Amino acid sequence: MTTIQTKPTLLSAIVQSTAIESRAFQIIWTVFRVAVGLLMVHNGLSKLADVQGFANGVVSFIGLPYPVFFTYCAAYAEIVGSILLALGLFTRLNALILLFTMLIAIVFHLKKDGWQIAPLEMASLYAMWFGFFLVNGGGLFSLDTAIASWLRKS
Repeated sequence: MTTIQTKPTLLSAIVQSTAIESRAFQIIWTVFRVAVGLLMVHNGLSKLADVQGFANGVVSFIGLPYPVFFTYCAAYAEIVGSILLALGLFTRLNALILLFTMLIAIVFHLKKDGWQIAPLEMASLYAMWFGFFLVNGGGLFSLDTAIASWLRKS
């Protein structure tokens, strides 16, 4: 009996998670993905609550052009991207976008406060989690895994 080998597509490569057999680890992975995603939504909502304040106080401060535009970009990236991350849908792409927003936050805190740990702490922790999901994907209990399974069957 021979099996037909299909060439992996870009979509299947994006949604395929790192294979770790431990069911307990996959459950913990899912809990952290959902928690980090849902907690991050608050950051996007707080930007929308005071767009001009964030634009003036953060985006202009670090020297980016079009501060109101970039405030909306960051806010919606954090809201939509975080919800999709929590669901495990296009996890790597959303983790990349969210990691980028956290790197900008780290730059802001370094420029504003120097090497003080407290302001850097939250953005750095989020950045590490987003880096984990960027490298490893959404895990076994994610919509990405369901999509990858469906792609293998079709």
